[in-house]
Amino acid sequence: MEFTEIHGIQNKVSRIGLGTWSMGGSLWGGFDEQESIKTVHRALDQGINFIDTAPAYGEKYASEKMLGKALKAYRQRDQVILATKFGLVANNGGIVRNTGKSSILKEIDASLKSLQVDYIDLYQVHWPDPLTPISETAETLKYLKDQGKIRAIGVCNYSVEQIQEFRKSAPLETCQLPYNLFERELEESVIAYCLKENIALLGYSSIARGLLSGKMKKERKFQGDDFRKSMDPKFTEPRFSQYLNGAALLDEWVTKTYNRPLIALAVRWSLDQGIHVALWGARKRDQLDQLEAVFGWTLKQEDFQAIEKIIQETVKDPIGPDFMAPPIRTS
Repeated sequence: MEFTEIHGIQNKVSRIGLGTWSMGGSLWGGFDEQESIKTVHRALDQGINFIDTAPAYGEKYASEKMLGKALKAYRQRDQVILATKFGLVANNGGIVRNTGKSSILKEIDASLKSLQVDYIDLYQVHWPDPLTPISETAETLKYLKDQGKIRAIGVCNYSVEQIQEFRKSAPLETCQLPYNLFERELEESVIAYCLKENIALLGYSSIARGLLSGKMKKERKFQGDDFRKSMDPKFTEPRFSQYLNGAALLDEWVTKTYNRPLIALAVRWSLDQGIHVALWGARKRDQLDQLEAVFGWTLKQEDFQAIEKIIQETVKDPIGPDFMAPPIRTS
């Protein structure tokens, strides 16, 4: 395992973090709490000490509550760097953005209860809320940090301009954003800014929602409410075939060049591009089988060029992750 540092967090941080969105069940076609708990324990045993979750991952805080049970059974809370979020709240059967002070103060206490902890290592704005002044959100987080309820402050899905405005009112330790071989729109804006300003970058969707796992097949059928059935345009033809073709050629290249699996290339590439912590989404223990293949090598300049050539030649109609943005409340 490789480690990095995040200001405000005492322990070294594993450069691979466990992403727990799929463990909540909602939009992923089901929920198996016991298998999720075993997966958390396996990740910790393999050296991952950073775990990312959110109240919105599953109904009624399902992912957070599962993680709380897993950590209680693990009995080593001080060795785990726990990151959660706020700002997506239930509204008329759906979810909308709300990062106002009163909402944050309710959410922090609910998350502490669900997670069965008395502090959160990294507390993050899940999505920007256009109806709340950024200064109000930032000042509330600074208040929680001064209280000792959180150790570090982060934002997710913020633009450079929003980050700059946020930093006028509170310190900012991390920025989480979508980033993988197929979704690179933010390289010259948010990523460049954060690297320059020493804000730690957390990359989510490192495996492109399974497209870079090495296991995705054209005949794959998504079950239940799995959002890949209709919400993510990458999984609809003709794009699906383009991405699968690109993934197959990348798999062939990394096997021949480094004798590594595709999933290891996907994560290694993110880390070598400057991402401090790449999130590895998993909900079953065997989805962590190839974790060790990420380490012990780095990509060279000619490798980046070869990878770029493959993507340019195969993915003719790329699309970003904008479809994931939740709705804005009306009042």
